[in-house]
Amino acid sequence: MGLRLALAFAGFVLIGLGAGASGVLLPAQIDYYGLDKSVVGVLFLAFSTGYVAAGVANGLLLRRLGVRGHLVLGAGLFAVSTGACGLLPPYPVFVALTLSFGVGTGMIDAGLNAFVSTLPKHTALLNYLHAFFGVGALAGPVLAVALLDQGFSWGSVYLVLSVCSLPLLVGYGLSLPGVAPPPSDIEGDIRPSAVGAAMRHRAVILAAVFLALYVGVEVSIGNWGYSFLVEERGQAALLAGWVISGFWFGFTAGRFLLNSVAERFGIGPVALTFGCLACVAASVGLAWFAPADWAVAIGLATLGFFLGPVFPLTIAILPRMAPAWLVPSAIGITIGASVVGGAFFPWVAGTFAHNWGLGTLLPFVLLLVALLLANWWRIARRVAPV
Repeated sequence: MGLRLALAFAGFVLIGLGAGASGVLLPAQIDYYGLDKSVVGVLFLAFSTGYVAAGVANGLLLRRLGVRGHLVLGAGLFAVSTGACGLLPPYPVFVALTLSFGVGTGMIDAGLNAFVSTLPKHTALLNYLHAFFGVGALAGPVLAVALLDQGFSWGSVYLVLSVCSLPLLVGYGLSLPGVAPPPSDIEGDIRPSAVGAAMRHRAVILAAVFLALYVGVEVSIGNWGYSFLVEERGQAALLAGWVISGFWFGFTAGRFLLNSVAERFGIGPVALTFGCLACVAASVGLAWFAPADWAVAIGLATLGFFLGPVFPLTIAILPRMAPAWLVPSAIGITIGASVVGGAFFPWVAGTFAHNWGLGTLLPFVLLLVALLLANWWRIARRVAPV
């Protein structure tokens, strides 16, 4: 089990690397293809379409392929897509490869979430799993800035991602379990209607909307925060890269630390999420109004710290909101919805930035946080007691 968990954690480091690097690469991609901040949203849409497709199919793929086959296929798509992106293809081909990249990433994400959610002490393990996403996201901007600063093209970052995925591809094939029946609390094993039932389940819908908003906050900061610091705040490129890494460092530390501290004081995931969201709102306000660069850096780091645990806490309470036989499909659907938010809301942020400047980024994020708080109140009423 130790090796399997290590491979799961490594998978989230990998997808975190891609997420963390993407915002730093955007200006170079915009220049290379001659795009503007609004049109570049096509890339977000392509990536999210693939991610959503992988999430919706998660329950069915796990039943048909098992954990091993599901993750081998996902890692294989990830390796091929990023390797081809690294060759700097024409823009239409790059968009198509971004779609495939999204499918591979979504399969790794949803498959590992579903696998870890079946293990003992899964709430803590899910926090650690998602914390390792933060480890990758922390390293991603540094990796991208370092390669660009040395004169390498933006495609070199994709080549690094492709190479890093190969050991995981082998590891998943050799160590993970094969086909196994999903958990059940009603008669029968194979339920073709599980996806439809999950999509109609009220609590799953609320969780999906919540995670769409949540990832909208995360990716808007991750993708546009670097450009905000450089263009709006006038920071040097290298310094801005480190500040965004500070956001991902806080994000990672929050996932490693906050749930453990909360458990010591008897604070459950529902109350912890309320507290985290309130602190996220305060941090956005600090980063928005602070006049000094160091205060902006602190605001973004604390924003990441309190934002980080919210996603795994939401996944962890899904088994308390939906029947066990729906949980794999519910996880896939909510993750798919989160990626829709991760494409749509950064596109909106980019459109605002294109028309009215990057000073609109933090007010927009604060609006999303307010919607998160309202939606979490509705979710909290539907969580079954332990």
